Amino acid sequence: MSITVNIHKSWRQYTGGRAEVAVTGKTVGACLDDLVRQFPEIKKEIFDEKGTVLNVVEIYVNDESAWPDELAKKVSDGDEIYMTVKLAGG
Repeated sequence: MSITVNIHKSWRQYTGGRAEVAVTGKTVGACLDDLVRQFPEIKKEIFDEKGTVLNVVEIYVNDESAWPDELAKKVSDGDEIYMTVKLAGG
């Protein structure tokens, strides 16, 4: 099973400049684990020390929000995962 993770531009430094990475898994969490296996440095941009998705990260599967249980969301062959960074400021 092949899933594509679309890498936010600000994180491409961790994937050797790649905008898309092929991963495997049956859930978003498993796919992100595979992404981290391939590119360990990206982990700190996505997860906190407890393995929870950081508050500034939004995850979509095929253009639909994966929230609230994004890591448990099921994926199928050919699906695309998109991760975006929420803007914050004040």
